[in-house]
Parts: sequence; structure tokens; C-alpha cells
Amino acid sequence: MTSLPKPVPGAKKLGLVIDLDTCVGCQACAVNCKEWNTSGHMAPLPDLDPYGAHPDGVWFNRIHSYEAGDGAAGRSVHFPRSCLHCEDAPCVSVCPTGASYKRAEDGIVLVDAELCIGCKLCSWACPYGAREFDEDAGVMKKCTLCIDRIYNETMPAEERVPACVATCPTKARHFGDLGDPDSEVSRLVAERGGYELMPEQGCKPVNRYLPPRPRAAPTPATPISAPQTAAAVTPIANRLLAWADRVLSR
Repeated sequence: MTSLPKPVPGAKKLGLVIDLDTCVGCQACAVNCKEWNTSGHMAPLPDLDPYGAHPDGVWFNRIHSYEAGDGAAGRSVHFPRSCLHCEDAPCVSVCPTGASYKRAEDGIVLVDAELCIGCKLCSWACPYGAREFDEDAGVMKKCTLCIDRIYNETMPAEERVPACVATCPTKARHFGDLGDPDSEVSRLVAERGGYELMPEQGCKPVNRYLPPRPRAAPTPATPISAPQTAAAVTPIANRLLAWADRVLSR
């Protein structure tokens, strides 16, 4: 079994903060993630029977949509899901070969494909369903926070973020150091009451979700009385009838 690194005071905890209030479920994060990683660090990400009755494949990001509430108070909530890079990652501790490991310097959980034997123990241990098995290669794959992108010094500094963050049209995804209480993402979590997913599992996920903001009740429209409606419509109807009469009389 693989050991988790000992906590290092002041070490980075790189992760994502996802705003459920502004996510529109457009799938742009999932598509750009697939595109970047197909030619990047974890390439390729295969599709199986993509045009058949049972398409499947490797996706690091998946978006689930739910209808919350009912009636006028109901709303759609889109819930993106990917690896949460847990501090106490069970996917790492169950790995028999050391293929799954957690980096001490930034907290990113990775898979060494050269050591992975495809036993799937990590996928069974993960309570979030974040592991993906590549049937073509026979190994496990997962979100890397685009490690080949965020540390790429040949890219402009503002572009050194995961592909999913770079492509989000509503800016619902944020990336940064959640181990730094003064970082932008940490302040965002504190201001909006960001929460960890399924804390009862004891995995201590790094990623956080920002809850949807409460929405004000819709203001009822002012009703228009029947006499007012008729008075407003009659002149228009008369003009239309007069025009039609002139055209048909020619």
C-alpha cells in the first residue's frame, strides 16, 4: 500500500473552487479538459463506441444537472464533478504498487501509468467516483489539475490555469492555493460559505463548492382590466382592417 505524504506546514494545496450559482452546465469545461489532456500529460483519453448505442470513454470532468425545488421557486443546478485532490486520499493509500500518489509540494494527486496495473482498487476506494479506467491502455487516469499547463513557464502567467478554468464562459471555476488563507480562492470560499463535498467520508477534499445564492421571488405582473385591453386593441384592429380593405379593393 502507498503512504500519503506527511503534512508540511505552509505547503500549497492547489485546487478548484466551483460556483454552483453561475455554472450553466454548458459542458465547455469537460470538452476543453478532454481536448487538452488528449495531447497532454495523461494522453490519450479514448472514446469507446462513440456513435453506438452505449458510448463510453475517459472524461476527467463530468457535469450532472438537477432540478431543485418546485413551482416558481424551482431552479436548475449544474454540478461539475472531478477529482477533489483529497488530503487523506483513500485512492492513494489502497494502491498496491505506488502508482497513485500525492505530491507533498502542492497536494496534487497523480497516477504513474508506468506503475499502474489496472487493478481498479483506487476507483473502488474513491467515494466521489473520480477515477477513470482507460480500457485501451489498461491503466487508471484522472484529473491532474493540468499539471503540464499550470507549471509551464513558456505560457503567459494568466494562462497557467487548468484547461477547465481557462474555458469556462461564466467564470464559475476558480483555481488557486487553498492552503493560503489570503489567496483569492480562500477569500472567495470564506465570503460565500464554500463547502467540501461529503465531509462525512473523512477524505478532506481540497476542492470547494460555492452554494447557489437564494433568488428573490418574482414580482407579480400588474393585471390589465378588460376594458383597458379592449380600448388599446380596438384602434390597432381598425387600422389593420382598413388597410386590408384598401388592398383587397384594388
